[in-house]
Amino acid sequence: MNKDQVKGTAEKEKEKLNEGVDEMTGDTVQQVKGQVQQGAGEARKQYGDAKEEVKRSRP
Repeated sequence: MNKDQVKGTAEKEKEKLNEGVDEMTGDTVQQVKGQVQQGAGEARKQYGDAKEEVKRSRP
């Protein structure tokens, strides 16, 4: 597991938690911000996954 996978997963989970709190408080701006940040976290995780795949495919 590389740092992009770890950071991406952590960021995604953190924002999922924040989004839940924002939902309870009714703060729609923060909800949208959380969704965007979750997307960024998922993108970073996928980038890390791709890097790992390339490493594994090298002889």
